[in-house]
Amino acid sequence: MRRVYLDHGATTPVRKEVIEAMMQVHSEVFGNPSSIHSFGRPARKLIEEAREKVAQAIGADPKEIIFTGSGTEADNIAIIGGARANQKKGKHLITTVVEHHAVLDAFKSLEKEGFEVTYLSVDGEGAVSVEEFQNALRDDTILVSVMHANNEVGTIQPVEEIGKICRERKILFHTDAVQTVGKVPVNVKEINCDFLALSGHKIYGPKGIGALYMRRGVRVQPLYHGGGQERKLRPGTENVANIVGLGVAIEHAVAEMPAESARLEKLRDRLIEGVLGSIEETRLNGPRTKRLPHNANISIEYIEGEALILSMDMKGMAVSSGSACTSGSLDPSHVLMAMGLTHTTAHGSLRMTLGHSTTDEDVDYVITELKPIVDKLRAMSPVWERFQKGLPIH
Repeated sequence: MRRVYLDHGATTPVRKEVIEAMMQVHSEVFGNPSSIHSFGRPARKLIEEAREKVAQAIGADPKEIIFTGSGTEADNIAIIGGARANQKKGKHLITTVVEHHAVLDAFKSLEKEGFEVTYLSVDGEGAVSVEEFQNALRDDTILVSVMHANNEVGTIQPVEEIGKICRERKILFHTDAVQTVGKVPVNVKEINCDFLALSGHKIYGPKGIGALYMRRGVRVQPLYHGGGQERKLRPGTENVANIVGLGVAIEHAVAEMPAESARLEKLRDRLIEGVLGSIEETRLNGPRTKRLPHNANISIEYIEGEALILSMDMKGMAVSSGSACTSGSLDPSHVLMAMGLTHTTAHGSLRMTLGHSTTDEDVDYVITELKPIVDKLRAMSPVWERFQKGLPIH
């Protein structure tokens, strides 16, 4: 049986060059980077070399890069730390209803501290309106967070325009770029952001490592205490091997991005057209063009998403129904619901995210094998039966 991994939006395999670099660290460079002796200095040198690689990948200065344990941690340091440090100027914050839960839950925690949050809506393709954003701004707005691209439906947001407005009004702007770094061009100066979060395991690096870009001169209140590492914002002895792994991963991802993104975009479009063309009552979620090159999110009507994913898994196809952080939940995707889909349609959604290993043969296999799976599940669905008889289903 063919095995096809189409869940690169959840995580990616660690590339060979990353493993080799990390193994060398584990076997040869065990010193504490904070130690000034001959065992510690090589570790510190490796960290700073990785910092330069991350900075170069996003157009930043190495001194503006803080290593974290994940993209989630980077989001929290920026949002919670930034809001707390600037609350004397105001307590109004803005984000969107389609953010990753790493961002949404950070804002919910701030609401408990007395901050007021405005949640921007999105259109039917998952895009934020710049006009709605401008109308939401107030004199006491101190921080805005809008993701660079949505992790579920792949919609690329107008972060450059939003960032420009924030910079003009001296409002802190954070963007979660976990899904975009290494997939599309990312430049912190063009985005005009004060904070940007990224993660290693989305770009063929190790899990347990992320990075936060924090623009020079920006203040945040530390969330952790106990050491001076990473500008006192992420205290604790650095994970040298993972940091090196992130550096190698992001260097390769950016170098390969033009050719790989173009390849994946063609495969993505073939997959979308093949599924929509062979299975009735399906719809693409998100825009046709302004989306991540590797993301295909499709709703298959009158079918239960979990049963579909498990059935595909039995045929060797790994896909998801949305964010990996919430795929175990029975609740429909908050992103799809915000886009105006019904509970029934949202429950039948598939997120297929392509990657380095994806081939034309893989796409053909999915298109060929998916239809009989859908037909079988629909044959057991009373909702599908009612639809075919023209009876009301709600």
